[in-house]
Amino acid sequence: MNIELEEMDGVTVATLFGELDGRTAPLVQEKLLALPEPNGKALLDMSGVTYISSAGLRALLMLYRQMAANDGRVALVGLAENIKDVMVVTGFLEFFDDYGTLQEGLAALGTD
Repeated sequence: MNIELEEMDGVTVATLFGELDGRTAPLVQEKLLALPEPNGKALLDMSGVTYISSAGLRALLMLYRQMAANDGRVALVGLAENIKDVMVVTGFLEFFDDYGTLQEGLAALGTD
């Protein structure tokens, strides 16, 4: 799992590549949980994620909770169909706004 962090238009964009599972979730969690700041905005580009396990879902939920506690917002872009299906069935997609492209996500977060 690789994570690239970048700042775009006041939004922290985290681009994830690889499998988000029990082996890689601690790394993802460590990097992502450093993001939240008061009223912060984070956009996770998941287009490079090929698999997500319950540990990966838990890492995303922890980020959501930490962002919400800081009056921030986190959104997802580029979910593969199989990952989106898992997130819908488990109810995780109810916590996140989901956009098809990076531009759509940036535009939506920029309108807050």
